[in-house]
Amino acid sequence: MGKASRDKGLRRERAIVEIHTKCGIRAERVPLSGATHYRGNGGDVDVYARGAEPLKAEVKARGEGGGFRMLARWLGDNDVLFLWRDRQPPLVVLQLHAWLEVGGRSARLDPDADTARSERRSAIEQGPVPQADAIARSAA
Repeated sequence: MGKASRDKGLRRERAIVEIHTKCGIRAERVPLSGATHYRGNGGDVDVYARGAEPLKAEVKARGEGGGFRMLARWLGDNDVLFLWRDRQPPLVVLQLHAWLEVGGRSARLDPDADTARSERRSAIEQGPVPQADAIARSAA
């Protein structure tokens, strides 16, 4: 890869990190664009939209959009495009504004809401609580 291509890739990766940071979503470039598999990641950018474990992101840039034009045509005016090959898990292509909305909501999850959700899941898994225990719990 030539210096111009490498520099363009770095600019795009930094821009993706900057966009996420400005929207309140923690993101960071992976050293050497993942070539060293830093922390087991071969991607270009780590996006922390779901807590401690980052989403591993790859960034691709093409001057003429080679390979991207068909995706853009299929996406059209929609926010999301699902691509599903036989015997493969589906892929999702999102407009940037849709991704930032979903990622931002996930990154800003209220910790109390998360606690309440896990308590409800626990209650469902354990079944109904005897009345005496329920009264004791509410008094505590």
